[in-house]
Amino acid sequence: MDVRRAAERYPGGDPAAGIESWHAFSFGPHYDPDNLRFGAVIACNEERLAPGAGFGEHPHSHTEIVTWVVEGELTHRDSFGHETTVRPGDVQRLSSAAGVRHVERNDGPTPVTFVQMWLAPREPGGDPAYEIVHGIADSTPYAVPEAGAMLHVRRLGAGERTAVPDGHHVYVHVVRGEVRLDGEELGPGDAARIIDAKDLEAVGATRAELLIWEMAGSSSPSGA
Repeated sequence: MDVRRAAERYPGGDPAAGIESWHAFSFGPHYDPDNLRFGAVIACNEERLAPGAGFGEHPHSHTEIVTWVVEGELTHRDSFGHETTVRPGDVQRLSSAAGVRHVERNDGPTPVTFVQMWLAPREPGGDPAYEIVHGIADSTPYAVPEAGAMLHVRRLGAGERTAVPDGHHVYVHVVRGEVRLDGEELGPGDAARIIDAKDLEAVGATRAELLIWEMAGSSSPSGA
């Protein structure tokens, strides 16, 4: 298990324009050849948008983009005509496939904070697709079969336990609160990258929320 702390994330965004970003993986000018991906996960970005701020229309391709709003409301628009408001508890996925353009903005009166995770598909190309699931429950994992991955949302009270899925690659991101995982104390923004996870539990030290990616094996034994 490789623990990465929130303070180790690469800062980004444009604070003067109301955009603050923290990147868990090599991203943009923060190039790190030893931190390009883990399993299918190639980005896990924490984003904060001030009221009226956002990312103008920009392209993506060959990426599964999954968004989880922590607080506030995020407006999504894309080149295929989808326009939605993503709220806490919703899972949004944009399969960029052969190419799509989209806009992400905070059109509300309060800041919006969200976690956006990018996954590499097993096969490039195909047709772009969009999906949003409102109010996902802890007991309902969200499948991204194009990337061989499953997202588990776990909400814990202090002292509550939850099983971490067994898997060849498992990525655990702490959204809020504090948890104990295999002897490690993890706080907001901390993450654990686990290879060959088996019989692990996360225990809430406080009320906490976790995003856990369960991924099938890759051809790289290091998970790179």
